[in-house]
Amino acid sequence: MPRALLIAAPASGSGKTTVTLGILRALARRGVTVSSAKSGPDYIDPRFHEAASGAPCVNLDAWAMTPARIAALAGRSDDLLVIEGAMGLFDGAPHATDPTRDGKGASADLARQLGAAVILVVDASHMAQSIAPLVAGFIAHDPTLTIAGVIVNKVGSPRHAAMITRALGRVGVPLIGCILRDKALATPSRHLGLVQAGERPDLDAFLDRAAETVEEALDLDALTALATPFEGSKDATRTPPPAQRIAVAQDAAFAFAYPHLLDDWHAQGAEIVTFSPLDDQPAPPADLVYLPGGYPELHAGKIAANHRTLQSLREAAARARVYGECGGYMVLGDGLVDRDGLRHRMAGLLDLETSFATRKLHLGYRTATSVASAVPFEGTWTAHEFHYATTLKADGTPLFTATDAEGADLGPQGLVRGSVSGSFLHLIDRA
Repeated sequence: MPRALLIAAPASGSGKTTVTLGILRALARRGVTVSSAKSGPDYIDPRFHEAASGAPCVNLDAWAMTPARIAALAGRSDDLLVIEGAMGLFDGAPHATDPTRDGKGASADLARQLGAAVILVVDASHMAQSIAPLVAGFIAHDPTLTIAGVIVNKVGSPRHAAMITRALGRVGVPLIGCILRDKALATPSRHLGLVQAGERPDLDAFLDRAAETVEEALDLDALTALATPFEGSKDATRTPPPAQRIAVAQDAAFAFAYPHLLDDWHAQGAEIVTFSPLDDQPAPPADLVYLPGGYPELHAGKIAANHRTLQSLREAAARARVYGECGGYMVLGDGLVDRDGLRHRMAGLLDLETSFATRKLHLGYRTATSVASAVPFEGTWTAHEFHYATTLKADGTPLFTATDAEGADLGPQGLVRGSVSGSFLHLIDRA
């Protein structure tokens, strides 16, 4: 039976990603077979997980996925499953009318569904004895959760660690260890999140440093002994493939495709082929050309100059469906303005202009229903939106209607023109 640990924190920025990566790499170096997951809609951390453990990482989303889907993804093997939480332990979507039901999709929500033991990573850089009431409050807040242990991060000195250890001794929760501050474990960031795993030439050295830090500071045997068994499932309702042969853009500019959807399509007989727009590769012959999200704005000049790729998209639209999601959606438009105010000509398949010169954050869960027919993703979907682009122009037939997590109407989303469609929404699963 699989066993699970969920690595959570009181707040973002506590260091749970680095701690999780260190644990995964340390266990892998010991020969422990371990798999991992990330709570919520995240494309970047899972790729770091895979580099650390050498095993695939899945997203488990307690807002967007059914319990059956989560059980199937979490229980895909009988290995130890290490899940990295998102934001603070109890941070999730608000409820429209009942504040006692706030927090749907939070890491705590996922831990409840799987019965996973929670390991709380606490940033102690600005506290000492005050860590005790903080941890005690998290334990008392929800008795249905098991906070099985604490990892104290960003500790200033051995004396600081001793003060924290004494304070936590009165709380009655196991202290797995104290990790001293280490500037070498800081992770670079950009405007929309962490730098991607494939963009770090020092990735292996970073992961080994994290593993060495974890091995020195934590009792890994005590940690893994806290993992709790859960009922996984080998059966799940899979999302049908949107086409038989699907060409997927895949490189540093188009990296945000959910593996569980690609796996669903492949498991049901679809053929998945990839190509790189950044390398000016043409879209292969396919029934559907799919441009996922990513960071096209960082490569807009290069994409605009890659005429072979852009022309292949125009030619594909004459014989197949073409779909763009978030960053891919912007590339299907007429133009993209980068953050320096320079406009770059895109594929010109949708009457769409987007800009990063004036940024505005669009963030949150969505429920999207297609309003156009003969599009790749018909019906109702759970989705997530996270981008800073401003829409300068979007003319034509909308693709979806959408509501937010509280049920508020967000109006029409995306565009359809002939065989080409797309939107800013990252689709997660069938609703």
